[in-house]
Order: sequence, then structure tokens, then C-alpha cells
Amino acid sequence: MKYQPPYTITPAIVNLVAEIGEAIDRYTVLAEQNLTPRLRRENRIRTIQASLAIENNTLPLGQVTAVIEGKRVLGHPREIQEVRNAFATYEAMDDWDASAEEDLLAAHELLMRGLVDETGRYRSGGVGIFRGEQLVHMAPPADRVPKLMEDLLSCLENTNEHPLVASCVFHYAFEFIHPFADGNRRLGRLWQTLILRNWKPLLAYLPVETVIRDRQEDYYRILAVADQQANATPFIEFMLGALHDAVR
Repeated sequence: MKYQPPYTITPAIVNLVAEIGEAIDRYTVLAEQNLTPRLRRENRIRTIQASLAIENNTLPLGQVTAVIEGKRVLGHPREIQEVRNAFATYEAMDDWDASAEEDLLAAHELLMRGLVDETGRYRSGGVGIFRGEQLVHMAPPADRVPKLMEDLLSCLENTNEHPLVASCVFHYAFEFIHPFADGNRRLGRLWQTLILRNWKPLLAYLPVETVIRDRQEDYYRILAVADQQANATPFIEFMLGALHDAVR
């Protein structure tokens, strides 16, 4: 039986999709006029800093910018490497197909290079998600991951859902499966951006991660709620709300 994350299209989801679609049309017109290469780069750097901050990277925006510009920065070597990797991964986004497993594995290898032993391949062991000392999610066993990911990528490739909804469904299911030893959340957010970029290219530069960073506790809480309910609906509504606020 194929894995497909359960969810319901609620009135709130329908309304958010409509409102985001209208806002994106306005954003696209303005961005085409005003989003210079420099501003696109600045937005991407803000996205990277926010996404890494969610995962406890302490480098502020100025230092992240300096690292990307090749300047010397006083900071933990691992955090500096995370920035370099993230920038390289976001810059490579145009070359990837969101439903292609080889591209997902390549993205993980680039994102986590020099940070973990298992890069560019699915995890070989079990993994649990903790908040403090509390286990909030036990991911599926490692031997189930390849088939689960095959099903999820096939579901993404063949979905009839609106790209806004499809991207949120993928993001939730990716975090539920937790296919890699490390880097799952930052890659899940990046892959949602890739899905949206394939729909509207300018969304590659929408810094939605800054909204998620500001709602970080809610992000983790809603993931846990969706997990407890075995239903992606709460997470879809949360992420659409973040996208709605990012594009306004």
C-alpha cells in the first residue's frame, strides 16, 4: 500500500490558498519591477540565516552575509560550514526536480557536507525527535524509509492539489519520515521552497523562513499536533498562514 499523508481541505485552507494566490500575483508584479539581483541575494541570505537559526545556528545576519561574501568571520567552524553549505544548496535549486530522488539526495549531500557522516543517502538507523528530554516523534524504522520516500515523491509528482497545498503536504510528510540522519528540517523547508519555485519562480526569493523563525515554537508545536492526530491538516494551515504573512 502506498504511503500518502492524510489531510483534509478545510475552508481555512481554501481561503488561504485564494488569498495567497492574489497576494502572489501582486508580489510578482512588484518583484519584477523592483526585485534587483542585489535584493534577491539579500532575501536569499535572510532566508538562509533564518532557516539555520531555527536549527540553533547562532550567527547573526551580518556574519552570515560576511561568510557568503568570503570574508573571515569569528564563529564556530560548524556554524560557518552550515552557512556555506546552505548558500550553495539554495543556489543550486534551479537544477533540481522536486520529485526526483537523485536530486533530493544530491541536495542533502550538499547541505550537510562536512557536517555528518551519512550525507546524500538515507539514514541507516532509527531516529527520534526530542524537545528537551521529551520524545515528541519517533520516525519510521530505517528499513522503511526508501519505500516511504519513493511513495512520497511519486505522490508529489502525480498530485492534482494546488502547489501551495502540495508543498505543505510534502513538508509535513518529509518531517514525519525524517529520512536522513540529520538536516531534515532545513532540507524540508528548502524543498517546499523548491516546489513553490517551480510554480512561481520568484517564490525562490520569498523569505518565508523568517516568519517561521519568529513562530518557531508554534512550528514545532503544530508538527507535534499533526503527528499526534496522524493528520497533516493543522500543519498545512500553519504553513499557509506563514506563507500568507510572508507574501503580504
